[in-house]
Amino acid sequence: MRLDKYLKVSRIIKRRTVANEACDAGRVLVNGKVARASYDVKVNDVLELQLGARVVKARVVSVNEYAKKDEAALMYEVIEEK
Repeated sequence: MRLDKYLKVSRIIKRRTVANEACDAGRVLVNGKVARASYDVKVNDVLELQLGARVVKARVVSVNEYAKKDEAALMYEVIEEK
């Protein structure tokens, strides 16, 4: 699954266009490297997002095409939040 779609489906970022813009701006790192929106997300990838003043580090637990609100939070685990 594309990185921008994963961020939207897992509800880390509300809209796919916002996720796409964050990737283009270099604010999303995957395994320590700047990732493009088209990056193919895999289980156990470590995502690091700079959302304004916050930095969120999360590990991908599952990759689902669709997720209800309750299931979305189970797609990743937060490692660190600053």
